Amino acid sequence: MEKSIYSLIMLLLLFPFSILTAQSEGKKIAIIQNPYAGDRATQEYAQGPEILTKEAKTRLGSSIKLVPAVKLSADEDKEYGRWHRFGMANGHLGELVSKTVKEGYFPIGFLANCSSIMGMLAGLQHSGPTRRPLRIGLVFIDAHGDFNTPETTLSGMLGGMPVAIAAGQCLTRLRLQSGLDPALPEKYIVLGGVRDTDPLEQERIDNSMIELISVDEIRELSKNLRVQMERLSKLTDLIYIHIDMDVLDPEEVSGHPLTVPNGPSSKELGAALRLMFQYPKTAALGIASYPYKDDADKKSMNAVFNLIEGALQGLEERQN
Repeated sequence: MEKSIYSLIMLLLLFPFSILTAQSEGKKIAIIQNPYAGDRATQEYAQGPEILTKEAKTRLGSSIKLVPAVKLSADEDKEYGRWHRFGMANGHLGELVSKTVKEGYFPIGFLANCSSIMGMLAGLQHSGPTRRPLRIGLVFIDAHGDFNTPETTLSGMLGGMPVAIAAGQCLTRLRLQSGLDPALPEKYIVLGGVRDTDPLEQERIDNSMIELISVDEIRELSKNLRVQMERLSKLTDLIYIHIDMDVLDPEEVSGHPLTVPNGPSSKELGAALRLMFQYPKTAALGIASYPYKDDADKKSMNAVFNLIEGALQGLEERQN
């Protein structure tokens, strides 16, 4: 009897891993890491991508491709300027994403922070069969809008500006270093789960053509999710889904310094991702700012793989 109970417990413990492994079998999934961050404050997340990659080898199975992490050359690392070095790192990230997609893989980016969206977007933008840049849609899921510019930011953090940079509204040199050219039109952008913005940042969002998906709409799998995915599918060639871990309920990311109350659970957001990845043009997933230093109970890590599970289920169910 004791042996039977032990076997049952072990089966239940391994069950989530079995689901993910089964979903990754037969699929060409690639993990890409970018440990670089443009802010001194968020460089603390640098080891997160490597830690998640090691865990992915266990949870997703041996069939996944592990792309070597983004790394600056010795000469590049000596260049002056944190933002300048980060732009070069983003350029390398874009090259890896483009190559991975052209080889037929579905890329999952483990990213130190959200400023890596420029590299992820650039890689998709230049992953087509010709030199013509593809039109890329962005679903940016974050507790914060990250639509500040140097003129509107209160914190001064580069990590609060990547959506505005991607839209061509500030720091043009950094965007071009990242390989993102042309910039994304505002109508190609959807913000999801945003509930904490600076006053002037909110004014910029209100006056833009950016569309929004609320936390409640994520929780309820609202019709607006399909409306936005169908809209982007008509407007663009490929869609990138990006998630900052601070979008989740603070209970699941208690070690993150930028949590905001009233976020969705990872299971709720995973269900929304399942829907989003059923759309054939949804081409890549990025997950940023895993708070590994304060995750002894692995609650945040489990949340990451709840999100990935939802995305992989959507891939499995999509109608190509």
